[in-house]
This record gives sequence, C-alpha cells and structure tokens, in this order.
Amino acid sequence: MAEHTRRTVLRGAAGIAVAGALTGTAVRPAEAAAANTAERRFPFLEGAFAPVTEELTAFDLPVTGRIPSDLNGRYLRNGPNVLGLEDPRAHHWMLGEGMVHGVRLRGGRAEWYRNRWVRSSQVTAELGETYPGPVPPDDFACNTHVVPYRGRILALQESGPLPYELDGELNTVGTYDFRGTLEGAFTAHTKYDAHADELHAIAYYPTWDHVRHLVVDPSGRLARTTRIPVRDAPMMHDFALTERHVVVFDIPVTFDAAAAGAGAPVPYVWNREHPARVGVMPRSGGAVRWFGVDPVFSSHTLNAYDEGGSVVIDLTTYPAPFDVASATTDGPHAVGPAKLERWTVDLRRGQVRRRTLDDRPQEFPRVNEELVSRRHRYGYSAAAAEMSVAYLAGDGNPPDRAFSNALFKHDLARGTAEVHRLPRDAAAGEAVFVPGEHGRREDDGYAIAYVHNPDRGAADLLILAAQDFTGEPLARVHLPGRVPLGFHGSWIPDA
Repeated sequence: MAEHTRRTVLRGAAGIAVAGALTGTAVRPAEAAAANTAERRFPFLEGAFAPVTEELTAFDLPVTGRIPSDLNGRYLRNGPNVLGLEDPRAHHWMLGEGMVHGVRLRGGRAEWYRNRWVRSSQVTAELGETYPGPVPPDDFACNTHVVPYRGRILALQESGPLPYELDGELNTVGTYDFRGTLEGAFTAHTKYDAHADELHAIAYYPTWDHVRHLVVDPSGRLARTTRIPVRDAPMMHDFALTERHVVVFDIPVTFDAAAAGAGAPVPYVWNREHPARVGVMPRSGGAVRWFGVDPVFSSHTLNAYDEGGSVVIDLTTYPAPFDVASATTDGPHAVGPAKLERWTVDLRRGQVRRRTLDDRPQEFPRVNEELVSRRHRYGYSAAAAEMSVAYLAGDGNPPDRAFSNALFKHDLARGTAEVHRLPRDAAAGEAVFVPGEHGRREDDGYAIAYVHNPDRGAADLLILAAQDFTGEPLARVHLPGRVPLGFHGSWIPDA
C-alpha cells in the first residue's frame, strides 16, 4: 500500500514548486523549526489541547437541566487528535489526525456520545486495521470541519484530500468525490446556499498558479469550476459568499518550497513581498476585481451579503504578521489576538472599508446557516483562554483579556454583544446556532458548544437559549471524556 501523508504530499509539491521557481520571502528561516526539544514548549499537545487516546461510546448521558424536545439530531465537531506521535518536533496542531466527537439528542434525551478517528490509510494502519480499497491521492484523516450534505456526513480538509464520508454513528464510510466529479483539492470551509440549493468551495494547492471556485449543483455533482489566477500559492483557509458574488482573501501567507524541502510540517510562511487583497467575482464566474488592503490574516468568515453597490463581510482577523507554523511552538503564532471585523467592499468607488465590530479575543464565528449569503443580524463566536495563550506564546505575556472563556452573541444591527461567561479552565469550543422547531426570528433557537468541565475533567455539551444568551444554560449534557480544543462542527438535524 502506498503511503500518502500531508508531509509527503507537501514535500512532493515542494519539488515541483522548486522546479517551477515558486518562491517567497519568509519572515523566519525554515531551519529554525529544528529547535532543541528540551528547550521548547508544545502548548498544542498540552492542557485543553492534549489529544485523547481512546474512542469512547456511552449511552443515556446524564443531563443537568432539560434538553429542548425540538433538538432532534446530532451535534458533531471535528478537530486534530494526533495518533502515534513519536517526536513532538514533527507535530503541528493542524496536522493531527481528524477525530469527530458527537452527541445524539432525541425527544429530550441525550442518547449517546461517540468519538471516532476518521479512518484514513494512516489511521487504519496505526490502529491495526485494514484500509478498504486503493489509497486515494493526498490521503489524510480530514480534521477541520464536519458538515451535512444531502443525507451524507462529510469530514473536510483543505488543500488536497478528498472529503471522508461518515455514517450516523461516526464510522468512516470512505472518501467522497461528489459522484465522481471532484478532481484535485477541496476545502475545509464550504458555503451552502439553502435558497439556491448550491454548495460552494474555494480550493487551493501548493503547486497551482490559481485557486478554484467550485460549485456543486442540486444533483450533487460538481457543475462548475472557475480558476482564479494568483501568484505565490497563497493559503486561502476561508472565503465568503453572497447572493451575487464570491469573495476570496489573497493574504500574505504563502507556500515556501524551501521550507517544505527542509521538512517543515506546514510549509506556509508570512511573505512580506505578497500584497494583501480581496477579490470579488460574480457567482456565475467571470472577471475578478481586486481591492488592496493593509496586511492582515483573515481567519474565518461569519457571513457576507450584498448591500446596494457594496459587499459586506463579517470575519475574524489577526494582525500582521501571522505565522501558521511557528518555529517555537507546535502550532500557529500570532502577534495579537483575533478580533471581529466588518469589511465593506465598495464596488463603485473601488475601496475596502474596515471596521472593528468587537476587539475582544474571539474566534470561530458562526451564523444561522439558513442565512448564508443573505443579510444577517446575529453572529456567535467563542473565546478560549488556552487557545489565545497558545497562539500568543511566542510574544511575551498575553493581555489579560486573553484569559477569558466565554461565548458571544453579537447583535450587529445594534452594535452590541451579549457574553455568556464561563469559569476559569472551562475552555469553550465553537458555538453553533440551531434553529428552533417553530422559530420565526433569526435568533429563535439555541447555541450549542462543547465546553470543558474542570470539576469533572471531561466535557459538557452546553445548550443555551439564543434569546436568553446570558441566562442559565437550558441543559448541560455530561460527556464521559474530554473533547480537546479543536476546529469546526455542525448540527445535523434528523431528516
């Protein structure tokens, strides 16, 4: 069996890139990654990030409070959970094997909890299992997102690997290529427009001289691919979608062939020579209009919409420079915490206006998914103290606000935010909004998140009433184990 790993994929890409003279000016030298293990901390392997070592199954979970009877479905969240690590110097948080954690709710009960590694070829080999069939190119245990799509559950990764399909009990079914129509890279951050019944993605790859806008039509097939020329092979982790436009963020984090050749786990670096810009393209394809912005790292998009002759995007950003592969830790390094911003792209005047909506440290912004690409009023985000501290570990003492654990509900019409504060050491994951059964307003429903319970040394599934966000939780579902801080998830309602 051929072995494909993210590292071998990127090294292979490095060889091609070097041959093609793909270069960039990095802030840090690649050889700095070889620092002595004894002199380094590995914050993304410790504390709230520490990987779990077992797959658990538990039924009839204990609950404090009452689970709303209209919550019938599964809450699933994906994240890196490294398996079989021998040398922490070779680790990077973004490269841990994907593990999906799930809770099944029905009829006011928490029927089960499961956590399962995504069964890539590497994971099956490590677990002593047999991989069923040929190993796909760029194989990887997708660790970034898990989304529902047409009755399927898909674990997602950016820049190469095919999605992996899971069944309703989190067993891996196999890779999924949209009925044989997907070739090449996919994304971790799809946008599903419920009104148009279209799934959109922006895909990038280290050896491409472009990024790709992909559209999956109502038949479940890839219907259109538009290539957007770019230079330096930038990382495009997320994008934005409106009724009329696709918005891409061409930021100064680019592929470094030399770093890849030297064995850097994630060979992307801050490139001072690469200008930051925002591209706006018609959803149907066509020419991209580019707008320059000050150097910044655009992290995650909350949502976007058209407003007259402008495009409005709400997103989280980190100040420049941002290093996705710090030489001193096993994960990203930022010089300041993430904040929530609004970017308004004025298509008539040809300019971008940036405005800070909330400067408190926060990440993983989410919206009522029924409003993706349409005007929204509310957004939800999370602050996890250990994440802020880990990201800022190389920059001295973090600000006091970085030590907060909280969930946010933003009212973007009023310019206010409600904060559901959490205790010290209660690390909070991403908050996902779930519409109520008879909800008529945008915030009729619930915000749910995995939150570490320091008293139990395990996680709770926290269920908040979105319209009583600062009040007592409606329910805390007590899980039998930890859920390490990770990435993104989805509520998957019963059909």
